[in-house]
Amino acid sequence: MSWKAENQMESLPDAAVLATRLKNTLIQYHSIEDDKWRVAKKMKDVTIWRKPSEEFNGYLFKAQGVIDDGVNNIIDHIRPGPCRLDWDSLMTSLDILEHFEENCCVMRYTTAGQLWNIISPREFVDFSYTVGYKEGLLSCGISLDWNEKRPEFVRGYNHPCGWFCVPLRDNPNRSLLTGYIQTDLRGMIPQSAVDTAMASTLINFYGDLQKALQKA
Repeated sequence: MSWKAENQMESLPDAAVLATRLKNTLIQYHSIEDDKWRVAKKMKDVTIWRKPSEEFNGYLFKAQGVIDDGVNNIIDHIRPGPCRLDWDSLMTSLDILEHFEENCCVMRYTTAGQLWNIISPREFVDFSYTVGYKEGLLSCGISLDWNEKRPEFVRGYNHPCGWFCVPLRDNPNRSLLTGYIQTDLRGMIPQSAVDTAMASTLINFYGDLQKALQKA
């Protein structure tokens, strides 16, 4: 069964089953060969690639850069919680709707308008899971089709996405952060606008995160 069909559910998911499947999907993305990716945007410390998504009619983006901090602190800033709202300039609200375990929850969050509001504010309801991966951590998520909708937001949909964070071999106080994002923003937006916004958003994500960690 496809991810999409499986997540059209009224009730909460079987957290353990969904978490395991989500983790395995992200590990598959992490093993896609380099020659399958095309560079979408490159800055000094961060590179963004993309390839056609197998989940929807858009792209799977890959982001990678080095962050000057340890794995635990970085993932604590990325995963759902009060830290995230403090620094993520795109996110305007975040609520935990359901806690399964310490590392597993359902969250609802909203994002600001982008590209001079060509992309209006969006709302997402995601299942989120954080788990150990090699010497580091993986924080991953997928949207759920949640019934309760707010009319002032377009409901977006995150296909399997996540962040791998591992310490650098020669310096454990610095970490390699690699993200896989495939967001269906929905609504009437030209695909080119979505692609431009996604690459810029991911570059900004690294800059905002690094600034927040330096302050912390």
